[in-house]
Amino acid sequence: MEDLVTDIAPALSDARSLAAAIAGGRLSQAKAMRLARGRAAEMADLGASCWLAETDPAEAEAGPFAGVPLLVKDLGGPFDGIPMRAGSAALARMKGLSGSDLSARFRAAGFRPFGATTVPEFGLSLSSEPAIGPTCRNPLDPTRIAGGSSGGSAAAVAAGIVPLAHATDAGGSIRVPAACCGLVGLKPSRGAIPGGPSFGNHLGGIATEFAVTRSIGDAQALWPCVTGAARGPYPDPSQLPEGGSLTIGLITDARGIDPVRAEAVATAAEMLQAAGHQIIDIPAAELTLIRRASARAFGRIVSVNLAALVASGLDAAKTEPLTQGFIEAGQTMTATELWTALDGATKAAHQLWALFDRADILLTPMLATAPPPLGAFPTDHRDPPTQLERMDAFAPFAALANFTGAPALTLPVGADDAGLPLPVQLIAPPMGGDLRLLALGAQLEAANAWTHPIPLFGGQT
Repeated sequence: MEDLVTDIAPALSDARSLAAAIAGGRLSQAKAMRLARGRAAEMADLGASCWLAETDPAEAEAGPFAGVPLLVKDLGGPFDGIPMRAGSAALARMKGLSGSDLSARFRAAGFRPFGATTVPEFGLSLSSEPAIGPTCRNPLDPTRIAGGSSGGSAAAVAAGIVPLAHATDAGGSIRVPAACCGLVGLKPSRGAIPGGPSFGNHLGGIATEFAVTRSIGDAQALWPCVTGAARGPYPDPSQLPEGGSLTIGLITDARGIDPVRAEAVATAAEMLQAAGHQIIDIPAAELTLIRRASARAFGRIVSVNLAALVASGLDAAKTEPLTQGFIEAGQTMTATELWTALDGATKAAHQLWALFDRADILLTPMLATAPPPLGAFPTDHRDPPTQLERMDAFAPFAALANFTGAPALTLPVGADDAGLPLPVQLIAPPMGGDLRLLALGAQLEAANAWTHPIPLFGGQT
């Protein structure tokens, strides 16, 4: 029975279909793990994974995703049995870490974690090219970036190594890689995902965790498995109703967006209008102050966080030059400078709420251009402002969701002439619009022209 597979390759499209094949006896858990490991070995040059366990985890006994192989981001709440390094030579592989509340929920859902995915050092880049390696490449074009900081997770899913992967987002780190690789990326509402018991990836509330997936349906199915009763510093958000006709605020006249990606946003608006929603125009200039406040707060929060790691024993000399630049900024920052940035982000959240007096959902570009070539986000310099400017130019509407706490969703709505995805972003009010976003995403997914170029497990069964 273990290797019995009868013409199931076409049905293995995402995590739900894989779980159904396992539950129905058409594929064993052992075989699913061998397929994932085999695909990882086949795609090793992609650099999606930075560590793989020598032995398989115990088979899952229950859960809606029972037996589905999982890869875990090398930065975030720890998963017991998956040593983490945050992409840095300054950290040894931290074995024996106690698992987080979130990792326990992934396991209870039936996932079998067996490795870690590549990240830029401490998540400080929108490309996953840590100096310690490996360099993570985009499966759709290996000369281009897969995004960051969850680039390895996105590359692994897009390459068909696993059907979904754990990911985190403090300034676009779920959504940008998903957008680069043609995936679904949901950044949840603040308070929806547990961060305990250590809250080591909290970053003052700007960071959250979830996954990158191959389908909206997978994200919808994963949601109840990992959310609720987060037991953190924020209340669990109450979810907005999903149905009915909504007013979609289309962000117009955004500067720096290439024409084909701007047209994709307009196309998505047409799809939503055809589904019964009303479209109104909101000039991108109305988001300028929110974007600036968010970028400022991101830079200062991560700088202070890294300075605190050094104070607790991290050897800064072993980090990359860019990380050292952020550390130095954190060590010299005054409390007043940090407070000013946090105060500005609070006011930005209020300004974002004002836009939701006119629209139920915002529709924005996700990326300004196609994923650029590898090396577009170098970390061999000590200039954090330049890095932040490059990140903002590539994903101008990403960070504002982190600092306001709003949920945000990206998904592709077609492909350009090179076959690269055309992603858009939907943003709901803070907090609790996650399921509404996924419902709208399902409408776009049903209407758009994107199909995954690479099948799960490379089509091998």
